[in-house]
Amino acid sequence: MSNRIPVELPKAYRLLNHGPTVLVTSAHGGASNVMAAAWSMPLDFSPPKVAVVIDRNTRTRELVEASGEFALNVPSRQIAAQTLAVGSASGREIDKFGEFGLTAFPGGKIAAPLLEGCLGWLECRVIPEPHIQGTYDLFLGEVVAAWADPAAFRDGHWIFEEGTPRSIHYIAGGNFFETGEAFEVKK
Repeated sequence: MSNRIPVELPKAYRLLNHGPTVLVTSAHGGASNVMAAAWSMPLDFSPPKVAVVIDRNTRTRELVEASGEFALNVPSRQIAAQTLAVGSASGREIDKFGEFGLTAFPGGKIAAPLLEGCLGWLECRVIPEPHIQGTYDLFLGEVVAAWADPAAFRDGHWIFEEGTPRSIHYIAGGNFFETGEAFEVKK
């Protein structure tokens, strides 16, 4: 299991507010799946909520609708190739974990697995909103547990020291960038 520390739930939004690509994991009835999602965001602090687009034609969507749960995993460059691959393959046809060498470990509050090689993990329970789910493929989730790799995120903040692992951001055509150098603007 990845080295991880709990993140205070009111600060869980900070794992996503810089717009990283996420890996959505899901599980139900002995099946599990993973897909990449570039469209996710935090929505609230207390209780913390997130939004993610999960296309109606995906295996992940079936598992999320059946279980009422999902996890958002914030990948690092270490698994960028797998991130791209799971976003380009169907979980109906292959076991993406085995096919792409992804290692999963149990979450603390939900059945969806969490992924090694990530910097942050948000365990979520679906907030049922049938209209937006059906019309826009948009799922809302309440974050019930949040975790971070202490090498990258501590005391409620991302760390930007030299050599620190960074989140990745997909920009299409197989291209990603890593989160860059932080700077502060004085008020």
